[in-house]
Amino acid sequence: MSAASVSFDGEGRANVMSSHTIVRWLLPTALLLAFAGYVGAWVDHRVAGLVITGLDLGEYVKFLTPVRSGEVVLWREGFYLPLVAVSLTASLVAFRRELCYAWPMRAALLALAIVAALNLLPPAWTPQRMLTDEFRQQALALAGCLAAMAFSPLLALLPARAFAVIVAVLSISATIIPVRQFLRILPAVSELYNHPQTPAWGMVLCAASLLALAGAAVRVGWPRRFAPNDD
Repeated sequence: MSAASVSFDGEGRANVMSSHTIVRWLLPTALLLAFAGYVGAWVDHRVAGLVITGLDLGEYVKFLTPVRSGEVVLWREGFYLPLVAVSLTASLVAFRRELCYAWPMRAALLALAIVAALNLLPPAWTPQRMLTDEFRQQALALAGCLAAMAFSPLLALLPARAFAVIVAVLSISATIIPVRQFLRILPAVSELYNHPQTPAWGMVLCAASLLALAGAAVRVGWPRRFAPNDD
């Protein structure tokens, strides 16, 4: 092999390592930022009590007049999809062999998975309330997220491409559905506040982070190959 080929190969390996390092850090960073954006302001206001977070929306929309009258039909539980995406993805990535996370990072990811899952509980919840029709989907999602956390070492055995597809579909769905529904009810919120409202930083951060998460997962499932130059 020529000296040029050896040089190219060495650079190729360096590029692979650099890309791998970026993805390793991007996954947990995107998870944390997506969660921060979700619990941050989606409707901002100088009065703290009038700030609406992504976490509030699942309950808040029940009291909007267009939703109560049936004029605007929403999948209320869809507002909780970012929590499901963050929790399940944190469990899926914690023990993946190609990501090589140390135990402190794994513990942090599993803690995030638990925190995100527990935020699926409604205010003033009780076991009996979680079994009602209104909250059954949230209860099932919570159970699924906690089960995924408990079995995360086994989930790490999923093929890389299956992992990538699951995370990408989760993340993209958790971006499109809540954001689309939020934009549909934003005129009603503006009318309630008697002032035009625009999406705040929380929605933008959450959506951008979830899309970055989807991209990083695809990068894990379909890594770019570098080959030496044999010419």
